[in-house]
Amino acid sequence: MPHAHQSDVHARTYALTLGEQMHNRTHMPTRTRAFTRTQPADSRSQVTCKAGQVALSVKCRPAIDFARRKHTVEIDEKGAVFRCAEPEHAMSMRLMSSVALQADGDAAVCSFELAEGEQHVFYLGGVLEEFPPVPDDGAYAKVFQNTLDFWHGWIRKCSYTGRWREMVYRSALVMKLLTFEETGAIVAAGTTSLPEKLGGSRNWDYRYMWIRDAAFTLYGFIRIGFTEEAEDFMLFLEKILAKSKDMIDSKNGPLQIMYKINGDLEINEEVLTHLDGYKGSKPVRVGNFAFGQLQLDIYGELMDSVYLYNKYGSPVSYQMWEHCRMMVDWVCDNWTRPDEGIWEMRSGRQHYVYSKVMCWVAVDRGLRLADRRSFPAPREKWLRVRDQIYEEIMTKGWSDTRKAFVQHYGSEHLDAANLIMPLVLYLSASDPKFLSTLEAVSKPGKHGGLVRNSLIARYDTTLINDAIDQEEEGTFNICSFWYIECLTRVRGAAKGKFANDAVLRFEDMLSYANHVGLFSEETSADGMSSPFRPLHVNHRWLHTCLL
Repeated sequence: MPHAHQSDVHARTYALTLGEQMHNRTHMPTRTRAFTRTQPADSRSQVTCKAGQVALSVKCRPAIDFARRKHTVEIDEKGAVFRCAEPEHAMSMRLMSSVALQADGDAAVCSFELAEGEQHVFYLGGVLEEFPPVPDDGAYAKVFQNTLDFWHGWIRKCSYTGRWREMVYRSALVMKLLTFEETGAIVAAGTTSLPEKLGGSRNWDYRYMWIRDAAFTLYGFIRIGFTEEAEDFMLFLEKILAKSKDMIDSKNGPLQIMYKINGDLEINEEVLTHLDGYKGSKPVRVGNFAFGQLQLDIYGELMDSVYLYNKYGSPVSYQMWEHCRMMVDWVCDNWTRPDEGIWEMRSGRQHYVYSKVMCWVAVDRGLRLADRRSFPAPREKWLRVRDQIYEEIMTKGWSDTRKAFVQHYGSEHLDAANLIMPLVLYLSASDPKFLSTLEAVSKPGKHGGLVRNSLIARYDTTLINDAIDQEEEGTFNICSFWYIECLTRVRGAAKGKFANDAVLRFEDMLSYANHVGLFSEETSADGMSSPFRPLHVNHRWLHTCLL
């Protein structure tokens, strides 16, 4: 449980029944906005015997700093304290229990029996200067009810009342749980090194805020009524943009593609050779090397989110506009550069079509926002650059051979990221060139398309060298949601065919969520979800498919 004492907390409840005897209920209490690091997060469990008599053993052995730091165990009348003595990693955790604990090496253990109706309570969290009383059933029940009340009150703010309300609720909860309340940052996922494919090497650390994913999610919050979360993210974004002035002349531009949840910049990648990943998948990574990549598309997603927040949320300030104007000016001067693209390729930079489209979005939204709010801006320059980007994409991003937009200039390979075009208003979904691209993507993989078992792959990894491996990967759920939304936007003679297909594919897509409505990043050819879940950006695009 590394760095648990620095994490904000939201409630999670679940029940596990073993036979007809024991019931285990665990939750994480909610915190108020006055939360500080002197009030660390904790996880609370209650085990109850429902029938007969149950013998249980408990063992708690935290792996501090990913099992790289040794710790000691101290037993007192309230439980156990785990202390890491190294000054640069001074971290302590406490396990409180309603049953006496004993030290067993670097672990705390206990064994006990429960008769029908009896229960014990355990709290695991950071160490406070003044410890609360030893947990009892009454205190646990009160906090648990407060947690339920918080979440019931929060979800009632959701404005969606349509046919798929339960799925929207589940997705909204995922987005909220991946929001760090202390700063407003929205992390991509809460996990690291869960593999895209068992035994594969595509195991990444997603416990950071990606500009792209968070910007997408902001609109998802706004559209279903959660404006407070959107406002918190905008405040965090403004702090990030204020820092960007010092990076305007850096080789990769004023923005990083990702940040730590407190806004820090350095996210160096390490491989933990002493650990095995999920079911033996290696390597286990901490940090993400991609933080230093140039991904030009992030400026488009950022400006789109600012424009939509100004339109559907609250008017942005002049100070925020100054930051945005600087970004758009930088894009106007740098959009011709190759980059690593949305998929964070490690094989070298290319002129990715998706990146160019989002550069167009950055300039377009800058112009729209300037006109909507009468903000000062170099409109003539921005108009000229916006048109240049558009024309170049239409000529260099289009393949007469494939009759489709391709992954990058000079390529003949498809990329599902180009499905974003009508979703950001670059092209109409009924434009002949986009319809031709949609039809190319819609073909099965063996015929050159990206469809795998009715779902959409991001690109063909057996044909494209991304410098990771060339094994076949699963379909990407975000691409499947993009595809469905594109189908809903087709107009004209093809509207009926595509609209019916969209509903069927959406309902089929819902079947790939797990038992609590969570979507992983990928779905394999046999219909199994990858271990890596949940990815919040998938849940954002589920919302827009519906709305």
